[in-house]
Amino acid sequence: MPSLPAVARRHTDLDDENIAWLQLLQADWQIIADLAFADLVMWLPDRAGAGFWVAGQVRPNTGPTAYVDDIVGTFAAPGRRPLVEAAFELGRVMREGATEWRDDVPVRVEAIPVRHGGRVIAVISRNTSVLGVRTPSRLEISYLQTASDLGAMIAAGLFPEAGQRSDHADSPRVGDGFLRVDAAGRVVYASPNALSVYRKLGLAGDLTGHRLADLTRELVPPRRRPDEETLSVVLGARAARDTELGGTASADAVALIVRSIPLRDAQGAHTGGLILLRDVTDLRRRDRELVTKDATIREIHHRVKNNLQTVAALLRLQARRIGSPEATAALEEAVRRVGSIAIVHETLSQAVEETVAFDDIADRLARLVTDVGAATAAVQVRREGEFGQLDSEQATPLAMVVMELMQNAAEHGFTPDVAAEGAVGEPGDVPAERPVGNIVLGAQRRGAVLEVSVTDDGRGLPDDFDLETSSSLGLSIVRTLVESELGGHLVIGRAPDGGTRADLTLPLD
Repeated sequence: MPSLPAVARRHTDLDDENIAWLQLLQADWQIIADLAFADLVMWLPDRAGAGFWVAGQVRPNTGPTAYVDDIVGTFAAPGRRPLVEAAFELGRVMREGATEWRDDVPVRVEAIPVRHGGRVIAVISRNTSVLGVRTPSRLEISYLQTASDLGAMIAAGLFPEAGQRSDHADSPRVGDGFLRVDAAGRVVYASPNALSVYRKLGLAGDLTGHRLADLTRELVPPRRRPDEETLSVVLGARAARDTELGGTASADAVALIVRSIPLRDAQGAHTGGLILLRDVTDLRRRDRELVTKDATIREIHHRVKNNLQTVAALLRLQARRIGSPEATAALEEAVRRVGSIAIVHETLSQAVEETVAFDDIADRLARLVTDVGAATAAVQVRREGEFGQLDSEQATPLAMVVMELMQNAAEHGFTPDVAAEGAVGEPGDVPAERPVGNIVLGAQRRGAVLEVSVTDDGRGLPDDFDLETSSSLGLSIVRTLVESELGGHLVIGRAPDGGTRADLTLPLD
C-alpha cells in the first residue's frame, strides 16, 4: 500500500510543506474517525486536473466500516466523486442528501476541503455506514458535534494546530475518556469512562459544570501534577498539548494522561475544546516493576562479579603458596579464566539491557594479555573490526574463548628468536632483549553470523598439530565452548604470513 508522500509526489503538484501538513492531519485523524463513527478517505487532486487519487484511509474504532477493502492508491476519474469535486472547487463542506450503496452497505457521505496556506490542497470524505441507525445517545451526539466542529476547522485551515504533539506512545483514544469543555474550561459533557477516571481521583459528584483545571488541583496534590501553566493550558483546552498527572508519589496512586485539542470558530476564536483522558495506572505500575527488575538483575551481575573477583584472589593467594611451578601455572590460568567471566558480569551490571557491547570486553581482555605478555616476549594486541552488541548468554563463553586463544598465542607462539619486525608501537616501548609479538583480534558480522579470528606472527604450529587429538586443556575448553555453548565452528591452522590463526564462526540467532 503506497504512503501519502509517495502518492502525492507521483500524481500531484503538492510541495513538501503541503505534504507535511497532510501528514500532520493524518497523525490525528483517527480521533475524528472515532468521533464521527465514519471512515475517512483523503483525496488528492491529480496534477493534470483530471480526477483524484486516494492517499489515505482510516476506519473507525467506534462503529462499522463503510469500506471493506483498502482503496489507497486508487484513482477516481472526473464525475465519479461529484461531492469531492464540489468540496474542492467551492472550498466548503458538502453533504449528500441521498445515501450511497457500497458492498451492500448504505453509506452517508460528507466531503470536507482541507485548507492550507489559503488554498484547498485536498479533500477528506467522511463515509458513515447507516446500517442499524437508531436514535443517538447523548454520548453519540457529543461525539458527532465535536467531529463536525473539527471538520469545520479543517475546512478553515485551523486544524491540525501547529505546536507540540503528543509524545506519549500510550496517548488517549476517544473511547478511553471524552470531555467537552467550553471557552472558560468548564465541562459541558463527560463520557462515562472520563467520569470513572475522575472518580478514581476522588471525585464524589458529577464533572459537568466544573472548571476542569480547578477541580484537578483539588483532587491531585501539587507533587503529582505538572506545573501550573501546563495544567491550565491542557485542562482548559487552550492549546494542542498533553500531559501526565498522578501516579508519581506512590505505587497505588492513579496515573492518567490528558490530551487537549482546542476548538475554534471560522474566525479562529477559541470556543472550547476536546479533552481525552486515559487511565495508565496499570501501565505505570508495570513500568515500575520492569525498572525494579532491571535494577535487580544489574545488582545480581554486580554481586556475581564481586564473588568471581574474590575467587580469583583466593586462587592467586594459593598459587603463591605452592612450590610446584606446574601447579602455580595451572592456578594462574584459572585466575585468568575467572577474570574473563568477571569482566562480562561487570559490563552487564552497568548495562540497561541484557546485551553487552562486546567490543569493550574484547579491548579489556586484550589489555590483560598485553599486560601479562609471555615469558619470553612482549605482546601487543590490536583489534580489527567490531563485535557489536551480543546477548549475555553468548558474551560469557565468547569472552573465555577469546581470552584462551589470545593467551595461548602469547604463551606458545613467541620465542626469543622471533624478530621484532613489523612490531606495533613506538620504538623504545619494549626492552631490546625481548622481542615483540603481535596478535590481531578480528571480528566481522555477516548477516546472522559473527566471524572471529585470532592471528599471531609467532613461530606457528608444530607440523604434527591436530586440533582433534590435542591434549591442551585451553584448546579443549575453547572447543567445548565454541561447539556446545555457542553452536559455532572452530578452525586452527597456520596464518598466511606465518604464525598461527584461529577462526571462529558463530551464529547470532
